[in-house]
Amino acid sequence: MLGRAEIPENRLAFDTRSLDSLKQSAKDNSPESVKAAAKQFEALFMNMMLKSMRQAGGQDGPFDSEQTRTYTSMLDQQLSQSMANKGIGLADALVRQLTNNAVAQAIQPENASAPQAFASQGINRYLDNLKFEQQPVPDVKSGFSGPAHVREFQEKLTAHAEEASKATGIPAKFMLGQAALESGWGKREIKTVDGSTSHNIFGVKANNSWKGKTVDAVTTEYINGVAQRRVEKFKAYDSYADAFKDYAKLLTQNPRYENVIANAKDASAFAQGLQKAGYATDPNYANKLTRIIKQNLSV
Repeated sequence: MLGRAEIPENRLAFDTRSLDSLKQSAKDNSPESVKAAAKQFEALFMNMMLKSMRQAGGQDGPFDSEQTRTYTSMLDQQLSQSMANKGIGLADALVRQLTNNAVAQAIQPENASAPQAFASQGINRYLDNLKFEQQPVPDVKSGFSGPAHVREFQEKLTAHAEEASKATGIPAKFMLGQAALESGWGKREIKTVDGSTSHNIFGVKANNSWKGKTVDAVTTEYINGVAQRRVEKFKAYDSYADAFKDYAKLLTQNPRYENVIANAKDASAFAQGLQKAGYATDPNYANKLTRIIKQNLSV
């Protein structure tokens, strides 16, 4: 049976749940958690070496794509874990450094617990670095990639985005990116007075022609480049499907967005078109949307 700080050799080196488990076990201040964290840090070091070697050798062949590069990254992560399990001495050196520094600080008798506490702090710093360097890993079951919140967002809304894509010609991932930006990956959805969701994943405001339900919400608007907090009236839908249908209708039937539809094959052009058409007042809206699409929804 595996202990709390242990990770199976066949698990991906930078699996989010593994790192969270290690970080939690670090709170126990146990020697096992020190060793496990050091081994994972060694795996990170090996992964950086492999990544640098591949970059030096070049990966732009006729059969290369985002998918092949993603799975090559997965292979490198697993190779890194396997090599770290055998060890190159870095993990042992880290363990000695953490424990020796801890002992040096534990001079007074009342500081008897200081060695492990000091090591625990070091562990969490290393684990934070591991999570920062973590590469998106495709979810084998769903086919989606990225951190858990990104995969969950895609799983919940991709079917609706694909339906809207048929009606607009806009790639589904572009619409998912905009929904993610507007709602903070679903964490900042507009709520109704009873706390339920309005399903308004795109932050669409309600004008005088809207005959459906509405909800008032505080939003940030940029007036002459200055951010201001204001209460605005937004549309409320019965479902996410309705939200995507209304979004598709807005972009295809409003003349303001003709250029958006015409340039919907490129993420940057799509985002710039939305900003120029006045979809949002944030001066950095296009850059933010482009970054989300390219960095989080590229696979």
